[in-house]
Amino acid sequence: MTGKVWLVGAGPGDPGLMTVKGLNCLREAQAVVFDRLVNPILLQEAPAGCELHDVGKEANRHPIPQPQINQILIDCARRGLRVVRLKGGDPFVFGRGSEEAQALRECGIECDVVPGITSAIGGLAAAGIPVTHRDFASSFHVVTGHLQDGKEPQDWGKLAVLPGTLVILMGMSQIQTICAALICAGKPADTPAAVVMRASTPEQKVLCAPLSALAQESEDAGFHAPALIVIGSVVSLREILAFSGSA
Repeated sequence: MTGKVWLVGAGPGDPGLMTVKGLNCLREAQAVVFDRLVNPILLQEAPAGCELHDVGKEANRHPIPQPQINQILIDCARRGLRVVRLKGGDPFVFGRGSEEAQALRECGIECDVVPGITSAIGGLAAAGIPVTHRDFASSFHVVTGHLQDGKEPQDWGKLAVLPGTLVILMGMSQIQTICAALICAGKPADTPAAVVMRASTPEQKVLCAPLSALAQESEDAGFHAPALIVIGSVVSLREILAFSGSA
C-alpha cells in the first residue's frame, strides 16, 4: 500500500511557532525528510524509530540535488510510510514545496500541505518590524535574492519604485549588489533598512541602517545567511515595537 506525504512548514525558527497541525503530523510520522533551516528541537517530536533524512542545502552548495530529494519522498511513500517533508518557513514560499508536490502527484502519491509561518512575516515580527502599518506601508513585496541558474536577475529597478515594504529572502550573498541597484534605480539612500539574522531564535541579531550603509555595516558586523533583508519606513518602528528577546 502506498503511503502519504505531508509538506509541513516548520515556521521561521522558533519551534513554538510551528502550527499545531504540523506538530501532530510530525508526531505521527514514520519518515521525516528535513531541511537545514528546521530547528533540530522539532526532530525530537518524531516517534521513536522514525527514519530521519537530512537533505539540507546551503547557498551554492546542494549536496543532495532536488531530483534526489523528490526521489527520497517517492521511495519512502512507496514503502507505505507516513512521510513528513519538514521545511523551514512555509513550504510554498521559496521552499520548492510546489515542485515536490508536483513530483509526488505525477507518481500518483497522495500529498497534503500544512502551511507554516514564513520568515518574511514572522521573522520580522520577532525583530519588532511589522511588514505593514497604516501610516507607513499598505503593501509588502517578498522576493528572493537567489534565482535559479540561467534565470534573469530580479528587476531591482521595478522593485525600487514599488510602494510599501520590500522583504528579500536568500539575499545576503548579493546584498552589496541589491542595495546599490535599488539606490541607482531611485530608492532614496536614506530609506530605513535592516538585516535580521537567525530570526525568532535565541541567536537572533538585528542591524538597522540607512539603505546606503546597510551592506557595509552588515558585513562589518559579521552578518550572514540565514538572514532577512527588509527595506522600508516600517523599519523605523523597531525602536518602539522591539520587545524583550528582539536582539
